Amino acid sequence: MRLLRTLVVSPLLLALAFSTSAFAQERHAVPPDALAAAVSQHVAQQDVDREAIHEALARPEVREMAATAGIDLERVARSIDTLSGDSLSRAATAARDANQALVGGASTIVISTTTIIIALLLILIIVVAAD
Repeated sequence: MRLLRTLVVSPLLLALAFSTSAFAQERHAVPPDALAAAVSQHVAQQDVDREAIHEALARPEVREMAATAGIDLERVARSIDTLSGDSLSRAATAARDANQALVGGASTIVISTTTIIIALLLILIIVVAAD
């Protein structure tokens, strides 16, 4: 038994002593700086989206419509910072559409702009109610 143990343990110790470290642990699939850049870009895009929504909610036309509908815009504005992912993207797209329609030189609000503003408010209300 002692001879068997010596014959098994000795080669294992030699193999362990002469083995090298695994290269897989030294290299990463994605470099850390590329990962940090991707995260920073994602956060920056979310900040841009939130700013577009805040800009749309600050418009007098939107405030008028919200007051008519009985919507508390201050509460909605506070909840924008909690949005993320798909709901933030959809709300930002609607806000950009409303901003573009209102800034685009239109002296009157047409039904499509009104619809966009109402859709934006409804999306935000649904998201706030879901949280």
